[in-house]
Amino acid sequence: MSNAVISLILGGGSGTRLYPLTRRRSKPAVPVAGKYRLVDIPVSNCLNAEMNRIFVLTQFNSASLNKHIKNTYSFSHFSKAFVDILAAEQTPDNPTWYQGTADAVRQCLHHIENFEYEYVLILSGDQLYQMDFREMLQNHIESQAEVSIATIPVNAKDASDFGILKTDDKGMITSFTEKPKQDVLGPWASPVSEEMQEEGRHYLASMGIYIFSRQTLYDLLNDQVASTDFGKEIIPYAIHADMKVVSYQYTGYWTDIGNISSFWEANLSLTDEIPKFNLFDESKTIYTRARMLPPAKISGTMKNTIIADGSIISDSYLERCVVGLRTRIGGGSTITNSYVMGSDFYQTLEDLARAKAKGHPPIGIGNNCRINNTIVDKNCSIGNDVEINVGERLPDGDHELYAVKDGIVVLKNGAVIPDGYVI
Repeated sequence: MSNAVISLILGGGSGTRLYPLTRRRSKPAVPVAGKYRLVDIPVSNCLNAEMNRIFVLTQFNSASLNKHIKNTYSFSHFSKAFVDILAAEQTPDNPTWYQGTADAVRQCLHHIENFEYEYVLILSGDQLYQMDFREMLQNHIESQAEVSIATIPVNAKDASDFGILKTDDKGMITSFTEKPKQDVLGPWASPVSEEMQEEGRHYLASMGIYIFSRQTLYDLLNDQVASTDFGKEIIPYAIHADMKVVSYQYTGYWTDIGNISSFWEANLSLTDEIPKFNLFDESKTIYTRARMLPPAKISGTMKNTIIADGSIISDSYLERCVVGLRTRIGGGSTITNSYVMGSDFYQTLEDLARAKAKGHPPIGIGNNCRINNTIVDKNCSIGNDVEINVGERLPDGDHELYAVKDGIVVLKNGAVIPDGYVI
């Protein structure tokens, strides 16, 4: 059954709401959980479901993502499995870039039409979840659906942030509304489990995860040539055209990494005693690039902290932190509620000498620093006695070395913060 599926992972747009993390990379290439990239999540969900023919559609700031895919996912020469890039391309027949999710898939149909498959699984590249797509596909087949949409029950407060789908008691989707206000939500409640009802989660939000039967996808995209987006145009059209559009209810952990606040909280929630997103479940492995790094060396005190390979942490205190690959933290520093992404490389003695000659501290975090509610992007050099976000809540703004969003400081990739600097 899984061999009948082609998976398409959408690389996303310019990712402005995740700026400055998307200043030099696309959203799916943003590091998550210390050692992964966001794109590893949907790819891993596909591989765990034995759906191993995967295309990643890229356009904006794609160099980092392309490099990661190339260096990470390789299979036996005797296997038909692959994870390939489909970059946006201008052609004589279509001189425009991708105009939206549906347009991206439409422009790539000619690349996949020669494969044997019955179903197309379409995924977002910027969500955090662990789903068995085999169950969704089985539901699609058994219900004889033309389109299946993964939905998740949400409460009235959260419903205003999503496209809300209304279903009948057989799971058929009968209508759709985009980000409804709370005062009009009443008629939009759908049948959900007793557990979801007790939690007040009566409304079904689209997760942006779709299964199309092959011919249905081709018909919709070719008939609705002016429609560029699945969620806003193609899906509502299919519902209103009385096509068999079915909801697949998912009740596990799922979060859309839409902005800095949700990204920060999703990462820090991994440090909980029993995190909702379980990195330790071997049946739901998250795959990423294999790196031959030494184990982390720790002299400090850690509380609810995740530390990735190759890190060197001196006598410091860390609480509710995610520490990425090759992170160096000096002695006497206190870091709380922060995600430190680490470094792409170790500095050599020559690198350190050049940095010193320029008056730059080494890559990493120096001695006696205090850092709170902060995201430190990769390859940042933070000197000694630096204080970041330890006082009153900072106003939002974009600065040369950092940005502030929702009170969270985000140090820009490669920022150099001198000794004694205060943010």
